[in-house]
Amino acid sequence: MTYIDATLTTVVYLASSFVLFFIGKYLYQFIHKYNVKDELVEKDNLAFALAHTGYFAGLVLSIGGIMMGETAGLLTDLIYIGIYGCIALVLLNLSIIINDRVILRKFSVKKEIAEDQNAGTGVVEGASAIATGLIIMGSVYGEGGGIGTMLIYWVIGQVLLIGTAYVYNWITPFDIYEHIEKDNVAVGVGMAGAIIAIGNLIRHGLMHDFESWEITAEYIAIDAGIGLVFLPIARLVADKILLPGRSLTDELINQEKPNIGAGIIEAFAYVGGSVLICWSL
Repeated sequence: MTYIDATLTTVVYLASSFVLFFIGKYLYQFIHKYNVKDELVEKDNLAFALAHTGYFAGLVLSIGGIMMGETAGLLTDLIYIGIYGCIALVLLNLSIIINDRVILRKFSVKKEIAEDQNAGTGVVEGASAIATGLIIMGSVYGEGGGIGTMLIYWVIGQVLLIGTAYVYNWITPFDIYEHIEKDNVAVGVGMAGAIIAIGNLIRHGLMHDFESWEITAEYIAIDAGIGLVFLPIARLVADKILLPGRSLTDELINQEKPNIGAGIIEAFAYVGGSVLICWSL
């Protein structure tokens, strides 16, 4: 293949990615019934901006999983991108609905974002979309599977993600949902980091060529198990090492103005740790 042929092929792949991106953009507006222009431009709604940007990031990750891997020829690749891309867009939006009703079940997400402009809810909503994008990336990557395998991977990833949210609330010495509903952005940022970190570990467990369900189960069990053990350790690291001389809990909830910086440090501990774990495995 000449340089010109390779360049033209790249342009075609990019064009197909942009088509999927714009389909995903309008699908989001159709399903979730937000007036994007009003929320972003008229209301200057930071909560919506965080959630919407997280969705776009999840969208890019989902499309990225489809674009990665060996080529089977331009025409075959485009058919693959079209079929798996549309499925990925549906799964991403379905995941957002499920996560809203299960992970953030204690309040109305749409009310918190559109009416209350709760940035804590917005950042968690955005993080769940990013984590789902990572899971979909792992689900569609590799060879040896098919649409059925992709759907089962997605279901497994969603179950693990939801389970992680329960574990995270359990290991924290306060009710995260109560404080997020009170517009505590710092708590929301910390939870967002935990969700993305686990999404990344699940992605790593799924992102391999399909050989058998036994091997897949082994990969997922190792990564998910490490992730669940890792969460309290990462929080301890954030509390004792990254935030010396202060209590992370006090910084997040026991002062008049919650320390968003402390929440960012907690989130970094989760995400940074998950990246190091993936590199080490």
